[in-house]
Amino acid sequence: DPSAVQAVQVTIDALDKPLVMPFWRAALGYEPMGDDDLVDAMRRDPAIWFQQMDVVRALRNRVHLDVGVPHDLAHERVAAVKAAGGREAFAADYYVTLADAEDNEVDIVPLTAESDLADAPETADWRVLFGAMTYYPTATYGQAAELAGAVAELADKAGMGLLVDLRAEGVTIDTGKDQWVDEPFGDLARQVQAAARGMGLTADPSRLRFVQIGIDAVDIPAVRSFWRAVLGYELDPRPGVTDIYDPRRLNRPLFFQPMSADDEARRQQRNRIHVDVFVPNDQAAARIDAALATGGRVVYDAEAPEWWTVADPEGNEVDIAVSVGREEIWLAAQEATSQPHSDRSE
Repeated sequence: DPSAVQAVQVTIDALDKPLVMPFWRAALGYEPMGDDDLVDAMRRDPAIWFQQMDVVRALRNRVHLDVGVPHDLAHERVAAVKAAGGREAFAADYYVTLADAEDNEVDIVPLTAESDLADAPETADWRVLFGAMTYYPTATYGQAAELAGAVAELADKAGMGLLVDLRAEGVTIDTGKDQWVDEPFGDLARQVQAAARGMGLTADPSRLRFVQIGIDAVDIPAVRSFWRAVLGYELDPRPGVTDIYDPRRLNRPLFFQPMSADDEARRQQRNRIHVDVFVPNDQAAARIDAALATGGRVVYDAEAPEWWTVADPEGNEVDIAVSVGREEIWLAAQEATSQPHSDRSE
């Protein structure tokens, strides 16, 4: 199903990229790739690309990131972000909002435990950061595959879905956001931990992370419908919850929070943060059509068919990008100008 294949990343426009990148590296626990990118070493969470900003846009964004880390490491993470140039913009018991030098914001959560899973010896390997997660480093792919098979069998018997993510370094086991709250999950968590420890594996909570994107909106239903269409996501059906999510849980959720219609200046300012979604070449037109059908508008298409920038009904932007033919276009441009080419959508 080609329509299911996509990669979502985030772009931050910055006046001084070297100034803000250390903040985001500390906030996310990412690694640099080249001069303009930060990436999750395990490639689970969205890459961040930093783009040179042309004009000052000083007001607060309508887009921000939430970064979940294990609660027992959260205060250490906050200190690291502050040491990298962050300032505290808001603080509550559960989370803290930190801003970089150009006032782009991230919420670090949770500062307090969301559950007592980690307190019980038989589930001590688990942490709850929106979803219940655990990570086991493995020595070989064979060992990782053995653990994945054992977890899949346990999940099948329990009748509960688990995300099992095999990477070169190890295996992440994840319920997905808020999918851990059912009472039977405690039993499954105990069984998974017992299976992993029975294989001689030791959990490493420091590798766990949860990322989601928050968008401020006046008309949340309208904006939510646009993003559901353009990302191919589903609506969270719970009353009062504004989330949309990837039905395959391969990309990270978006959520929407209210803003005042009277905040005209912020509403008119172009965000410094936007979303990029890379899709197969033969799927781009369908995504654009879906976006337009839900109130979106194309605001930039000079680089088509490499990418199109589409704005939602309130002006929040997404780049719909493809990879087919991009390298050939870049090489031709490089030969024509003798200048190094960029490697991302604008």
